[in-house]
Amino acid sequence: MTTILGIDPGSRKTGFGVVETDGASAVYVTSGIIRLPVDEPLGPRLGVLFTELNTIIDEFRPDELAIEQVFLARSPDAALKLGHARGAAMTACVHRGMAVHEYAARQIKQAVVGTGAASKEQVQHMVKTLLKLPAAPKEDAADALAAALCHLHSRQGLQSMPARARSRGRFR
Repeated sequence: MTTILGIDPGSRKTGFGVVETDGASAVYVTSGIIRLPVDEPLGPRLGVLFTELNTIIDEFRPDELAIEQVFLARSPDAALKLGHARGAAMTACVHRGMAVHEYAARQIKQAVVGTGAASKEQVQHMVKTLLKLPAAPKEDAADALAAALCHLHSRQGLQSMPARARSRGRFR
């Protein structure tokens, strides 16, 4: 079994989701939102994120990280803060020996919903359906689970691809 940690990073709240896979299907383990203290400067908030992720890693022992790439945010300042949060999350995972895989938001939506222009509600619905959950997870947690599912789909695609194509990055 491989355990995948999905992260939807943010400077105010970060979604996380953990799924296990036997290579064929995904099983929900846990998900949630790490809420960062908004009354603190960015540095201490990143410290909280790093510490909370280490606690999650200790408890669930994920093997790999799937994280959303930075997208063009509303402002350069927002993009920088998002980048810092991603950096703190990735550092926590790399420090623990996890492989890190990055996916664009459109790529995650395409893998889970079937269209890169999917709404938050569509992502929540499909995550609920694919993981057979009794209710849709909150937005940030659903996005994190969607990142983990996207990585699972990517892993399955790579495993089924001929070895020659994998090594060259293309089919022949």
